[in-house]
Amino acid sequence: MTPTRRTLLTTIAIGAVTMVAACAPPSSSGTTTSSSAAGSASGSAAVAAKDATSAAAMGGMDALVAAAKKEGTLNVIALPPDWANYGEILAAFKAKYGLTVNSANPDGSSQEEINAVKQLKGTERAPDVLDLGMAVTLANTDLFAPYQVSTWKDVADTAKEPAGTWVQDYSGTMSIGYDSAKVPAPASVADLLKPEYKGKVSLNGDPTQANAALIGVMMTSIAQGGSADDVSKGVDFFKQLNAAGNFLKVQATTATVKSGTTPVVIDWDYLNAGHVKDVPTWKTVVPGNAVISAYYAQAINKQAPHPAAARLWEEFLYSDAGQNLYLKGGTHPIRFDAMSTAGTLDPAAAAAVPKVSGTAITLTPDQNTKAKTYLAANWAKAIS
Repeated sequence: MTPTRRTLLTTIAIGAVTMVAACAPPSSSGTTTSSSAAGSASGSAAVAAKDATSAAAMGGMDALVAAAKKEGTLNVIALPPDWANYGEILAAFKAKYGLTVNSANPDGSSQEEINAVKQLKGTERAPDVLDLGMAVTLANTDLFAPYQVSTWKDVADTAKEPAGTWVQDYSGTMSIGYDSAKVPAPASVADLLKPEYKGKVSLNGDPTQANAALIGVMMTSIAQGGSADDVSKGVDFFKQLNAAGNFLKVQATTATVKSGTTPVVIDWDYLNAGHVKDVPTWKTVVPGNAVISAYYAQAINKQAPHPAAARLWEEFLYSDAGQNLYLKGGTHPIRFDAMSTAGTLDPAAAAAVPKVSGTAITLTPDQNTKAKTYLAANWAKAIS
């Protein structure tokens, strides 16, 4: 998936979260078992799936699998097949457990996922699980069910809500992707203001709703002298970009890149890196003065129509198999360090992850919320 990168790029560990390496003995499902989760069901009857805060609380992984198979279905949302390798992840989950997976609105934003939870509440079509940017996650925790996966202890405390209403899953670094046959290589974010990029620069979504776009604006802010505490310089940059006629108000997707509609895309490095499959002249650069990475988070809909399948999906994603599939998609999975120590990380997939140089900035929860609030108040008028 990785295109030719600038020679100055060297390997760093993406993200600020350090994983705990210790692993418990494997359960019958092949995942490790959290001692705290195991203890929660000790000496008590198994609980219903909708109330289960761990697999152990349901009587173990075998009981969870049986309950999920009885439901027979999992509803997911906003999971493009080429995003973080979700196409292969979904196929592997279906093959392993035999469930039907309904995938809705694959190009939807994090906010659209939340909208679907609210609008479809009480129906069989409601999303069971969510994959969300942190700003939207933090604003909607009341909608999520607490659940601790069997590999819970491998995830640092800073990467999860204590009860498990959300848990970070994978990260990437913001980048600029471009078709080198159509535009010159941008040496900096500021270069995108030049006439050569007129009508060519796009984001992956609306930054008031989509995490990829929010972090994209934050990257430009940092490149313009801003900080993780202040996204305003990024909004100002897009105001200039729009005034120059360079900002293309089209959501960048695999289809728009393939068709040539969006020849310059500010997006995650793992997504930009993947476009070389369709556009051989596509290249990717991470601005050296604006290295910013971010994690997405998993959450279970508190009123999921298929609560056992939802919990089984989370167990799969945080298992060695699921994490290695994220890694194969060019992302940095949350259990990377623990699996590296345990020797369960896929070495070939790890070697192919896009490389960046410098120390990446990662937004804190407060910084995520602050940026989201500022964008809600100022984005639309900046690009009107």
